[in-house]
Amino acid sequence: MNRRSHPIHKAALLAALFAGTSLGSFGVGHSARADDAAPVNPPGAQLLPHALPDFSALVTQVKPAVVSITNKMRATPASFEDDQQDGRTQQLPFPFNQMHPNGPRQREHAAEARGSGFIIDAGGTIVTNNHVVKGARTLSVTLDDGTVLPAKVIGTDPRTDIAILKVDARRPLPFIQLGNSRDVKPGEWVVAMGNPFGLGGSVTAGIVSAVSRDIGAGPYDQFIQVDAPINQGNSGGPLFTQDGKVIGMNTAILSPTGGSVGIGFAIPSDMIRTVSAQLEKDGTVTRGYVGVEAQQITAAMAQAMHLKENDGALLAGVQPDGPAAAAGLQPGDVIQTVNGLKIATPKELALNIANIRPGESAYLGVLHDGQTKEVNVKVGTLPNEQTASRDTNGGERRAQIGLALAPLSPDMRDQLDVPDGTTGAVVQRVQPGSPAEIAGLQPGDVIIGVGRQKVGSPEEAVRAMRTAMNGSDPGFALRVIRNGQPAFVGVTLGDRSNRG
Repeated sequence: MNRRSHPIHKAALLAALFAGTSLGSFGVGHSARADDAAPVNPPGAQLLPHALPDFSALVTQVKPAVVSITNKMRATPASFEDDQQDGRTQQLPFPFNQMHPNGPRQREHAAEARGSGFIIDAGGTIVTNNHVVKGARTLSVTLDDGTVLPAKVIGTDPRTDIAILKVDARRPLPFIQLGNSRDVKPGEWVVAMGNPFGLGGSVTAGIVSAVSRDIGAGPYDQFIQVDAPINQGNSGGPLFTQDGKVIGMNTAILSPTGGSVGIGFAIPSDMIRTVSAQLEKDGTVTRGYVGVEAQQITAAMAQAMHLKENDGALLAGVQPDGPAAAAGLQPGDVIQTVNGLKIATPKELALNIANIRPGESAYLGVLHDGQTKEVNVKVGTLPNEQTASRDTNGGERRAQIGLALAPLSPDMRDQLDVPDGTTGAVVQRVQPGSPAEIAGLQPGDVIIGVGRQKVGSPEEAVRAMRTAMNGSDPGFALRVIRNGQPAFVGVTLGDRSNRG
């Protein structure tokens, strides 16, 4: 199920949200000091063969808890070219079928996509990716023994791409336990299972290449990188260590072609455990929030500001009505610790604040005008992603513009070629088939006004669009900056005759 393969901007490559892994065998050598070095293969020496691990017992143990997920999605407009590849019909794991207003002839059809998941308790609770279940009309789960069961979504968390499903098998189901991903080390063997290209129960293996990878997929990236092919349909499948514990969920690949090149990513089990517990209990995830925009301290910036490189998170902006502003934090401050834990990057700041329960205090070590001080900030609740929408018929019907907005930070301003001093909201995502997509809005557009009203933040943009949608006109104009140039974009809301 596709969040379409998206680029990882740092590497200018494609990050396809599919998942899997592959076997590589390596002879492990031993290091020695230079002064007592010896030939690795001296004359007459015999090399002992290294035995490769046998995963058959592990696979037999865990395979019954791995499931295939089928997502029958709502009908979407699709071009004829989308259905054919190399002259034959191809089953896609995600709905690549998008609306092309200026493209080929359109027709409506229902899409079906498949992914993977795994059972985490005997009652039928299943963990998978949010992008596996996104846009579902109906969901079904196929167990290892071939039993097909209807599935219900308990909760989803787009920020971490985690979803929880529930099935009723009327009997206890085999399940697997979450391990501790904090103990994972580069170089150790791991095994992945899933349903690549609809081939159920496939097993692959490899080693951990790295941990805590940030690939730009979300604000809380801490991926485990593996040297394994992650393929279409493996999304949501488990990644095991040799003791049979799940230490990750296969989610993404880095690829210039869309196919596997041996760089795969898995969501760590510690994050899955925290998020899934909240989703099971409340159906949603609550995170801490202080209302700051932080950026990395580069070498040049550290020299100019008399700071140490990578020694904290530099505040580029402080939201006027947020907890940080109320505590007196200002742009230019550097947050160096959170509750005594050292902070080296903005990512570490976001992760630590998110894990603090709203309403509790966060004690921040802050460098302000060259002086270190401790600031007590009462943590708020992270707002949901700002999605412009309006309610009609007393809230029973809901028309969405289909935009996810983000603040315009100084770094983002430079990347998007926006004039200095400009304020607004950056278009982060555009929902397929929405009024925003039909109007031609694109990720990276900067909204600076709604009609004649200027907007300086995502919150202001949302309020202005809601006001415009409550009027009598069938649409409104957005003022945007695209590729450094200002432009107006007209958004049409469609039939408004059913308004209450």
